[in-house]
Amino acid sequence: MGQLVSDVTDILDYKKSKKDAETERQKVLADIAADEKTKTNLVKKTLATQRAKYGASGMSGRSMTEGAVLKRLKSETEEPYEEKKRTNIEKLKKIKVEKPNLLQSLLDKFEDLIG
Repeated sequence: MGQLVSDVTDILDYKKSKKDAETERQKVLADIAADEKTKTNLVKKTLATQRAKYGASGMSGRSMTEGAVLKRLKSETEEPYEEKKRTNIEKLKKIKVEKPNLLQSLLDKFEDLIG
């Protein structure tokens, strides 16, 4: 009877751990999506501001220097978000749930009874 209770407890704990892991995954994915949206909006705003400044100073959109500056601004604006995205992806990789091995548990108990 004790083995049965132990096995049922293991299964219930596994189901709870699996549900908790899925909730954590969804939270991390939601964070990634929110960061991506914020990053996109920030990059658009920064580039629009810089283009307006260049336009006001009389530079045309065909200037090679302007393109290089805008590219640098975009990469600088995106950098903190890319680091956060890498961190969140690492979190996703670490979220794992151990599945109980009931057969191994039974064999261990059997060995204890015999040995």
